[in-house]
Amino acid sequence: MRDPFQNPFPPEDEARHAIWQMLVPRDIDAFLAADWSMVADDFVEEGFIGISGNRDGNPDNWRLAFPTLAAYREEWLRQAADFAQQSYGEDPRIAIFTTTTLEEIEVSGDTALVRKKFDGGIRKADGTLDVMRWQTLYYCRRHEGAWKISGFTGYLPNPMG
Repeated sequence: MRDPFQNPFPPEDEARHAIWQMLVPRDIDAFLAADWSMVADDFVEEGFIGISGNRDGNPDNWRLAFPTLAAYREEWLRQAADFAQQSYGEDPRIAIFTTTTLEEIEVSGDTALVRKKFDGGIRKADGTLDVMRWQTLYYCRRHEGAWKISGFTGYLPNPMG
């Protein structure tokens, strides 16, 4: 059984190790703190694009939801603030880590395609389950000496089809 807190990529696999650190623990901790400054340097602003799959397997229904990083930041902050207002019946950090899988990173030179999947949920204080079942394809590249997110296609169903 995998340890959800353990980076599956050894430090010698510099690209994959760094990308996992960026997209799993740093992303989760920033979201839980609703603190964009913790991840602001993880993005390439110029040319950033974010596509929302609207949890629909049909690409005809996908939308250019985030034509700029500023548009994505605004929605990220809104979602993080909303999440922080909820009451949970378990530790949300543990639940999110347990729900998250990021084991596939295709690297070609200074570009990477990353598959991050969520499959599970978080128990709310009222006993209901907030289901987390979607996936995101991140487009990353080495920019100014570090791996950064240049765009994504997210809010896709998991599994597709």
